[in-house]
Amino acid sequence: QSQSQSQSLRPVTADTGRLTLPAIVVHGGAGVFERIRETVDAARLLEGLAAALEAGWAVLSGGDRSTALDAVIEAVAALEDSGRFNAGRGAVTTSSGAHEFDASIMDGTTGKVGAICTATWPANPVRVARALAEAGGVPGGPVLLAGSGADRFAEEQGFAQMTAAMLASASLEGGNAPFFSTEGTVGAVAVDIEGNVAAATSTGGRAGQWQGRVGDSPIPGAGVWAAKDTAAVSATGAGEAFVVAGFSHRIDWKMRDGASLAAAVAAALDAVSALGGDGGGIAITPDGTFTASFNSPAMA
Repeated sequence: QSQSQSQSLRPVTADTGRLTLPAIVVHGGAGVFERIRETVDAARLLEGLAAALEAGWAVLSGGDRSTALDAVIEAVAALEDSGRFNAGRGAVTTSSGAHEFDASIMDGTTGKVGAICTATWPANPVRVARALAEAGGVPGGPVLLAGSGADRFAEEQGFAQMTAAMLASASLEGGNAPFFSTEGTVGAVAVDIEGNVAAATSTGGRAGQWQGRVGDSPIPGAGVWAAKDTAAVSATGAGEAFVVAGFSHRIDWKMRDGASLAAAVAAALDAVSALGGDGGGIAITPDGTFTASFNSPAMA
């Protein structure tokens, strides 16, 4: 790296360790969290994260037939339903005052991957992303459906519709925006008892964004990744920088070159930082090694 580039890198804060199998980690976004002004605000954020963790764990610890993919879907769906994060019911609005939802999933063992972006129909975008992974996939596709195509797929598959009442109930609590960080995305990574890893990510985008704008959350290799030989990853932050940096793919590549999980995530965050972005990610390996790392002011 050049001297000027290295000086632009923001310091990385990381929590790393190793968990016994099965295991799950969730996040509620990275950013400034300037809306947390009282102790009760922090408590409600933790309650939302804890509820998501519990929803994922209930599936993950339920027996031999429970998979890492099932667990991350339930955890992220709980975050979408909470209205306290920038996803699902708590999604921020675009410049036109509309809500657009992005979500993605990836299974490390089967390689199944599915994502939707700029959708308006689904109450739980992450469930639609999973259905698309089951219906399409590599190489024939589809892997990603956008806008009206994603909405039509969700409706035809019988998924519940997001209603104005659902969004309104969240806005009453959060002031027409997520209670904590308008920059946040939600996600989960998990490893099941067999060592299978999976990841899921969901977001309402950036507050006031251009209609149709897409960040990293629905992009495999950027906002989501899972591979049986390396790790499952869910990212959050300045989406454009994460896309251009190839954040989660970069982690995979670094690990294949011999880097530890923590070192690979730190290097990927450096690549984001060099582009002027910040944020974070959670990741877990088949043996339960995990990291939750960020170079933004805060991360849930």
